[in-house]
Amino acid sequence: MNKRYCLTLDLIADEWLIAEYEEMHRKVWPEIIDSITVAGIEDMEIYRAGTRLFMIMEVNDSFSFDKKAEMDAGNEKVQAWETLMWKYQQAVPGARPGEKWIMMDKIFELKA
Repeated sequence: MNKRYCLTLDLIADEWLIAEYEEMHRKVWPEIIDSITVAGIEDMEIYRAGTRLFMIMEVNDSFSFDKKAEMDAGNEKVQAWETLMWKYQQAVPGARPGEKWIMMDKIFELKA
């Protein structure tokens, strides 16, 4: 069974930057898609409410955040993408310096 992670991040409160950010995500660089899938992420969705982003990731057994970070550190395209994304993003309150997406805690689950 796949594991699901939910993460959050904020955008800078600027309507033009938000529109540009959304446009960038309509045409994500192919190298970024490759880095996501090679890491074991099988499904990913990002939602927005105002400036708050919410990401859902479904991952397979080969995925680990440490492995993904190590792979990304050695990938120039991923580093370029992440640098570009900081133009639009800002850390949520309580994040450590340089920390982007923050893991969310599950507080409720309904199983029917």
